[in-house]
Amino acid sequence: MNEAAMNDSNNSLRVEDFSKFFYDDYNYTDYTDTTPFVVDKSTLLCPPIPIADAVNISFCVIYVIIFLVAIPGNLIVGCVICSNRRSLSSSDVYLFNLMLADTLLALILPFSAVSVVHGWVFGDFICKLVSLVKEINFYTSILFLVCISVDRYMLIVRAMESQNAQRRLCSGVACSVVWFLGGVLSLPSLYNEAYLSTTSKETVCAERFKVDSADEWRLATRIIRHLLGFILPLVVMLTCYSVTVARLLRTRCFQRQRAMKVIVAVVVAFLLCWTPFHVSTMVDTLLRAKAVQFSCYTRTSVDVAVFATQNLGLVHCCINPVLYAFVGETFRRRLMQMLQRQQVLDRFSISRHGRSSSLASEFTSNFL
Repeated sequence: MNEAAMNDSNNSLRVEDFSKFFYDDYNYTDYTDTTPFVVDKSTLLCPPIPIADAVNISFCVIYVIIFLVAIPGNLIVGCVICSNRRSLSSSDVYLFNLMLADTLLALILPFSAVSVVHGWVFGDFICKLVSLVKEINFYTSILFLVCISVDRYMLIVRAMESQNAQRRLCSGVACSVVWFLGGVLSLPSLYNEAYLSTTSKETVCAERFKVDSADEWRLATRIIRHLLGFILPLVVMLTCYSVTVARLLRTRCFQRQRAMKVIVAVVVAFLLCWTPFHVSTMVDTLLRAKAVQFSCYTRTSVDVAVFATQNLGLVHCCINPVLYAFVGETFRRRLMQMLQRQQVLDRFSISRHGRSSSLASEFTSNFL
């Protein structure tokens, strides 16, 4: 074929307008959708919360203060309890274990103090360990308070008369069960990881579930936390203490009235420290479950509330020693007796205090 024929053949195959084939094979007019596109705001990333360096430093200082108060305070409580091993009551056993839980929580506060300023710099293993300890304290502290409330109810209201050694054995078994339950219920905290946050642009230690099951896991763990970590224990505590206080009010025994003050102080301190956090997390759960209308303002407000109230809950680990020292006369007497044995205080002042304070009866022979 000569060159002219080849050019004519190429020109015959050349198509200048593809519109016919385009509309025949890809007729987009059939796919025209007049439905308006609505953006799901819950799928959008909210802007990060601007936090001033002064705020982070303030929280860091708060962590350090709680640490410095909680460690010596709880150690003193433990020493006072151990110094009276022969006359320990069942509530003393619960208080000792509560002291252990609070001390463990206080020991991880330095990690939180550093992370709030510099982000999480301790790696993934420490992140899981710190989260596990925090969750264990979350459950065990309230469960030990429940044990104390039930013990006070059985001793004062039910007038349970059993050998002190037998009651200590039962309380030891109960404490073992509480630690076991606390450990099992805290296992979801192992999902916490150290990762780079896309919003704050720094490494954080937080829960990180798989994307396809994150909502289900988070909702399940939150329901368990709300029910077993606050609502049910609170119902038991308020029921037992309400009946106990009502019984004490019908008596004129001065020792019993004094015990009631400590009971009320312990319950009020717990409620003031932990109720705001639980309310905030419940709102956060409802927001994640889409039971509350989503908006970035609501999301940001809830995040700030959860963070602030969680720090308020941490204060509880140093509150109980202060209550025992200022409200519990039996604790002060035992503390001075221990100091006397260590030759810290003058024996004369101790003997004078001993003459002015009679021994408490069986149901008040502890810090409550």
